[in-house]
Amino acid sequence: MSIGNSPEDERPFHDVSEEARTSIGRTLQQARIAAGLTVDDVSSATRVRIAIVRAIEADNFAPCGGDVYARGHIRTLARAVRLDPAPLLAQFDAEHGGRPAPTPAAPLFEAERIRPERRGPNWTAAMVAAIVAVIGFVGFTVVKGGDSGNDEKGQVAGGATPAKSKAASPTPKKDKPADPKAEPSDSAIAAAPQDKVTVRVTAADGRSWISAKDHNGRMLFDGLLNKGESKTFQDSSKINLILGDAGAIQLYVNGKKIEDDFQPGAVERLTYTKGDPEVG
Repeated sequence: MSIGNSPEDERPFHDVSEEARTSIGRTLQQARIAAGLTVDDVSSATRVRIAIVRAIEADNFAPCGGDVYARGHIRTLARAVRLDPAPLLAQFDAEHGGRPAPTPAAPLFEAERIRPERRGPNWTAAMVAAIVAVIGFVGFTVVKGGDSGNDEKGQVAGGATPAKSKAASPTPKKDKPADPKAEPSDSAIAAAPQDKVTVRVTAADGRSWISAKDHNGRMLFDGLLNKGESKTFQDSSKINLILGDAGAIQLYVNGKKIEDDFQPGAVERLTYTKGDPEVG
């Protein structure tokens, strides 16, 4: 009879949870597809090259150029597809040996301390001199003001009437009526020249990623618009828009408010031209 653990008890424990956990790249890819974005859309929004986006979604972090850059790309891509980057960064650290350690401060301090001292201007003495000059000026002003007050009191005691200051008895002025144009309407805010197309984008109900290009395809804006922020774009003939969350956006086109029924989280691609605000 043998004493101790059997061979079955000594077999290594098989962690099923590690295999079942979705990889970082797969998580980012699923979130991008769920948001209705292509790889090109994410690359344009984050300015991360398309090749690196595809590599990260395939869990290949070598093209990032190191763990520090890989962590930065993961954080940027997660925010673009509306994911919390913290769990993904924690998973990356666990799979790649932990977060890079910061540079120790002690060696740098020692190197700085043994560096030969360079003599420069004596700023302490200059500062003291400036403070003394300021105090002297303030004291002179106070004494001068006191003398002027005493002279005025002497004139009053001798029967002389001091001249009244304009500031002592200002002439009352009637308040001007409020300008009725102080509060412009929505149409006045979005007014634009008729020979151009003008589009004003406002994140009225939440933040949203937006992209705007002119008729030549030149990028006018590409990034996140926080709640309450607005951007105005103008071109001679056409404005192309991509709205990451169209339900949060209010549009004004050529001075007119666009009444839309965009759903929250919907991705919309729109084109506006001169004339009436109609989607091209």
